[in-house]
Amino acid sequence: MGVRLRQIAFVAEELPSVEAVIEESLGLSICFRDPGVKVFGLENALYPVGEQLLEVVSPIQSGTAGGRLLEKRGGDGGYMVIFQVDDLGPVRQRLDGAGVRIVFEAVTDGVVGLHLHPSDIGGAIVSVDQTDEWESWPWAGPNWRDHVDTSVVRAISAVEIQAEDPETMANRWSEVLGYPAERTTIVLDEGEIRFVEVTDGRGEGVSAVEFVGDQSEELEISGVRILVTPKEG
Repeated sequence: MGVRLRQIAFVAEELPSVEAVIEESLGLSICFRDPGVKVFGLENALYPVGEQLLEVVSPIQSGTAGGRLLEKRGGDGGYMVIFQVDDLGPVRQRLDGAGVRIVFEAVTDGVVGLHLHPSDIGGAIVSVDQTDEWESWPWAGPNWRDHVDTSVVRAISAVEIQAEDPETMANRWSEVLGYPAERTTIVLDEGEIRFVEVTDGRGEGVSAVEFVGDQSEELEISGVRILVTPKEG
């Protein structure tokens, strides 16, 4: 219980090509296409990674946040980081104290998610979600566990965020999540967030995701560096 890294989302110009790479390279199986993301002008695909989720979204109309991010960062990249907490009450208090705005409150049976204003936190669209049951994840559809395939990767262990000032951004995320930043790293109950200097010329944003698997590997999917590390997870 506490706070865990539960879902990472990428944004892509073309969904099918990214889906093909995810399935071939990471051995994952799609579990759901959420019709609810149409309200944001998007389509999506969701893949379970053990108890966590990898999502890819793609704009289906103009004027979307996803489309603006594709333009701003010059192509496919990271989009959203979703954390699960056991109680949103203290989170709301921290958001108020830090002056972080909630731009959208996502609600469906069994879950509430607070989408935070990107300019108030930096690095990504962040959502902090509470489920009625800790092990459930209604955003992934009713039968997502039937599609779990851990033959290549079995967990998401960390997300890397590029920042113009990594320590400042780490402290900002720390204010929201309520976990200390050890310089540029926040260690949660499950998962880590690491903040690094901007090195690819694309500006601030999700730059890498670390998975736990049996074989070390490094590749790129949807403009994001993917690291597979053989450690316990």
